[in-house]
Amino acid sequence: MRSTRHSPSRHLPLLGLLAALLLFGPAFTPVASAAGTAAAPVRVMPLGDSITGSPGCWRAALWNRLQSAGHTDIDFVGTLGPQGCGVAHDGDNEGHGGELVTQVADQNLLPGRLAATRPDIVVMHFGTNDVWSSISPDRILAAYTTLVGQMRASHPRMRILVAQLIPMNPASCAGCAQRVVDFNARVPEWARATSTADSPVTVVDQWTGFNTATDTYDGVHPNAAGDEKIAARWFPALDAVLDAGVPGDPGDPGDPGGGRPTCSAVFRATNVWQGGYQGEVTVTNTSSATVPGWTVTVAPTAGARLTQVWNGTSTTAADGTTTVTDAAWNGTLAPGASTTFGFVATTSSTAGTPSATVGCTARTAA
Repeated sequence: MRSTRHSPSRHLPLLGLLAALLLFGPAFTPVASAAGTAAAPVRVMPLGDSITGSPGCWRAALWNRLQSAGHTDIDFVGTLGPQGCGVAHDGDNEGHGGELVTQVADQNLLPGRLAATRPDIVVMHFGTNDVWSSISPDRILAAYTTLVGQMRASHPRMRILVAQLIPMNPASCAGCAQRVVDFNARVPEWARATSTADSPVTVVDQWTGFNTATDTYDGVHPNAAGDEKIAARWFPALDAVLDAGVPGDPGDPGDPGGGRPTCSAVFRATNVWQGGYQGEVTVTNTSSATVPGWTVTVAPTAGARLTQVWNGTSTTAADGTTTVTDAAWNGTLAPGASTTFGFVATTSSTAGTPSATVGCTARTAA
């Protein structure tokens, strides 16, 4: 009926027709709006080194698994573009060949990449080059903590998927295979200490069932079979996060949890001797709010006891757990910022490699 009603317009002179379009055009705007503006896609950043980006064809396999499962409203993001693979997919990524995660943390490289791409979810397989370089698990995990703090400063409700690394057994590194095992064993506890309700950290086991002889072409980098295995391990974890929905950035006064400060703590031994060791704990603000103060619990293993603490005030319970609060001058932490405190611990003469379970609680403003 509409076409019948307006059919005389076809016989108007050209200027009249243009005038009619200008007159009636705005009337159709609400019709387009009524259909609704499409929701912004969920932005997923694949983060890592050459296993992720050069060419990182597991990303293509994962992308197509997600598409087949109905996740068509996603956008893989990164400052690097597609690097081959011969399969149609969204190839944007943050997999820089040769990079060490400790280098990225020490040189503060991630914030600029986050600002340029604004991910909602980070899928991270990072640390292979660090393990190859004999960098200690403590240093690698401290770098992980720094990166997580920067992710949360970019998006306070960032969803973070972290891999236990695929096996590594290159001909030129006899110790690499065991070093990957040792590092992977530390990742779950780190994730439990680092995860928050607003920004959970999910560990994805990429090690189990992966065979360097059949799933890599050089003992390190995945071949086509390895790519499929990696994608298959990422898929259920990422599928679950996407199904649950990724909340937007908090900021409205009524947005629950938007301004709550949170922190994480990571332990490392800096010096070891018979009967004792020196330790250090890095405290990081993992929220978008300023941390006005913090409290860290340190539970050393193997019967160790903290006997001296600096850069903090401590009390020790009967079971050996020590509670350390900030020293006032190092209590206030901006989003993503870190501080450290140190301690000396005594151990039995038979104690092995020092370790401790640490946790951090941020105080709220008065």
